[in-house]
Amino acid sequence: MGDGLFKIISISLNMKQKVMLSFWVMALSLSTQNCQQQIKNKTVNPDPLIQMILIPGGTFTMGGRSDQAYPDEFPQHKVSIDPFYMDLHEVSNAEFDQFTTATGYVTIAEKDINWDEIKVQLPKGTPKPADDILKAGSLVFKETSGPVDLMDYSQWWHWTIGAHWRQPEGPGSTIEGRMDHPVVHVAYEDAHAYALWADKRLPTEAEWEWAASGGTMDKYPWGNDPIENATDKANFWQGIFPYKNLIQDGYGGTAPVKSFPSNPFGLFDMAGNVWEWCQDRYDVTSYAIDKSKGIISNPHGSNQYNDPREPYAPKHIIRGGSFLCNESYCSGYRVSRRMSTSKDSGSNHTGFRCARDY
Repeated sequence: MGDGLFKIISISLNMKQKVMLSFWVMALSLSTQNCQQQIKNKTVNPDPLIQMILIPGGTFTMGGRSDQAYPDEFPQHKVSIDPFYMDLHEVSNAEFDQFTTATGYVTIAEKDINWDEIKVQLPKGTPKPADDILKAGSLVFKETSGPVDLMDYSQWWHWTIGAHWRQPEGPGSTIEGRMDHPVVHVAYEDAHAYALWADKRLPTEAEWEWAASGGTMDKYPWGNDPIENATDKANFWQGIFPYKNLIQDGYGGTAPVKSFPSNPFGLFDMAGNVWEWCQDRYDVTSYAIDKSKGIISNPHGSNQYNDPREPYAPKHIIRGGSFLCNESYCSGYRVSRRMSTSKDSGSNHTGFRCARDY
């Protein structure tokens, strides 16, 4: 997971082509930045604090909390957070529908890619991707028939033409009967556009971790009960990923928001269900820089994108894990777990929630 469109379109390319295509993905991200201009002056939400809760301020240790922690969860560092408001749950299909109806907004996944516009921003000689890649679509998870290499995301992620928030599994699927499920297939710019319309913003990564922790140092938003005893606490993958889901929590995909108990701050779905976008750019060095400053107050992340694995793909932080997370794969439901994904990319397990200044 994590690198969306770039990962999928680069599967069959040699290394030189992958590097060239990285520039294309970066340019695609730049081309989407005008979306926020479409809705900046169309705030119609009469009360942005409806369905929000005030998160108290506090100082905490941010970063890896267990032996499962990944290298980019370190070093631990002290962070001070002022009080802020946060959505009780992920933005639902019903709420996102209100936004698109009011503004006419079209998500990135619903738009064909105009190669003539993009290629002028790229180095000469950049190869044109296959025409089917330039069609509107998004990433859809499909179970494999058996064990696969967990480093090869293409085994279960499939670029699906016609997949978007209204058709989460692609053509023929619908959100009918799922209006209370979290909206998915939203790229960073889509989430940011919604937040502007709602007179809110996306949370910072530090705000998100503090909110998920409920003011504790517990491993999970629900406490420290081991994951095998947590099927009634969050929506995640039980069984063997990515081919055998026991569905002991009752959901093989997304669950309606607020289906599981809240954390100590009263927030729902801070673990599992869908990954959630944060404001912060992904920079593998950001935690070390923050630690060098002592106790840092209300950090907003790095001012640069920095992922040595894919240096040309601008990525933002996502948090919380999803219905696909499993102990053998990503353990994204841990409070300190962080992932990054290309800002232009969406999938059927990525959504968001909003925050607002106090």
